[in-house]
Amino acid sequence: MNIMELLIGTRNKGKILEISEKLSGLPIRVRNLSEFSGLEEPVENGKSFTENACLKARSYALQTGLWALADDSGLEVESLNGRPGVFSARYAGEKASDEENIRKLLHELKGIENRKARFVCVMALCDEKGNLKFLAEGVCSGMIANEPKGKNGFGYDPVFIPDGFENTFGELSAEIKQKISHRAEALKKIISFLSDFTAVLT
Repeated sequence: MNIMELLIGTRNKGKILEISEKLSGLPIRVRNLSEFSGLEEPVENGKSFTENACLKARSYALQTGLWALADDSGLEVESLNGRPGVFSARYAGEKASDEENIRKLLHELKGIENRKARFVCVMALCDEKGNLKFLAEGVCSGMIANEPKGKNGFGYDPVFIPDGFENTFGELSAEIKQKISHRAEALKKIISFLSDFTAVLT
């Protein structure tokens, strides 16, 4: 059986674990960035989640000679004209913590009734030559809570209440989150593509 090697282009251990678990049933050997020395982290200067996901996947594929999967995701708040968007991870500053980003977001929403928001995730898959082979988007709609609740997850999870639930992502279990999250939705599409692709290899 031919085994496909796939580099996961992130240093986020939670993401690596989640993606690895979902790919475990396929003939794929998951590689991660820590296995390679001297890799340059691409500058995420795209104007959209799609641009950032593509430039990361392409950069890591060209640097390692492996197929690479990368994602870019963030929070879009309706009443803030889609902010923080691509700046989600550094909304309160370049080295801002999750708590600082959340504090800024809640401050900007003070007194605003419309708290509709959505998490967006775009995943890009490039071959070893940096050619884009597949693109997937996942969306999870919900609203922003008045205050942070829960310690699970990361980023804006403690203030995001997904549609159909009363609890924040920070309060919900990892099992539920992995079924309904924006990343889970995008990953389903990636897995469907890879399942068909690897079936041809075997």
